[in-house]
Amino acid sequence: MNAPFTTENFRIICDELANNDSHLKEILDIHGYPPMWTRNNSFETLVHIILEQQVSLASALATLNKLKEKLGNISPENILVLTDEEMKACFVSRQKSSYIRGLAHALINGDIKLNEFEKMTDEEIRMQLIKLKGIGNWTIDVYLMFVLQRTDLFPVGDLALVNALKRLKKLESSITKEEIIAIGESWKPYRTVASMMLWHYYLSRTGKK
Repeated sequence: MNAPFTTENFRIICDELANNDSHLKEILDIHGYPPMWTRNNSFETLVHIILEQQVSLASALATLNKLKEKLGNISPENILVLTDEEMKACFVSRQKSSYIRGLAHALINGDIKLNEFEKMTDEEIRMQLIKLKGIGNWTIDVYLMFVLQRTDLFPVGDLALVNALKRLKKLESSITKEEIIAIGESWKPYRTVASMMLWHYYLSRTGKK
């Protein structure tokens, strides 16, 4: 298991990647270093990531904030008290409501123990989370990257990331997933940080935060 990236080495890793890839260097030269995005290792964070599936970041955050207004504390126990109608009133779709409730049950039953994940490998964590309905590889990748600061994740299912890569490297729109993965191979063992540089490039160009 690679050591997590930290505030002490994050920019050093960015520089190393830029030295080996002229396109990543272009990001630093024009847009500066990306933020070192981090999130707490909590149920609320996983709920937030589930809400971000296939919607804009702003939409997901608005939904999370509605849940916070309703519950105060977004805990497994509090979530399970909400009815379908109350979840819908907080902008949570029926499908995502079932995912979030499934996660809540898994935590309450002890099937998932978030505090133990910090000692486990990426694949051990993936094997546990993938069993839960509605939690796929993208959700797991984002959790590993933002919460545990694992260094070598490349979420090729992320549309913003792929579009940033295509624009930056002037790739054909018909490029395959396998070809994109192959490009990322050159960034090992720091594909997470390269991904954050690409997101930074995407957000800087679109004016989003």
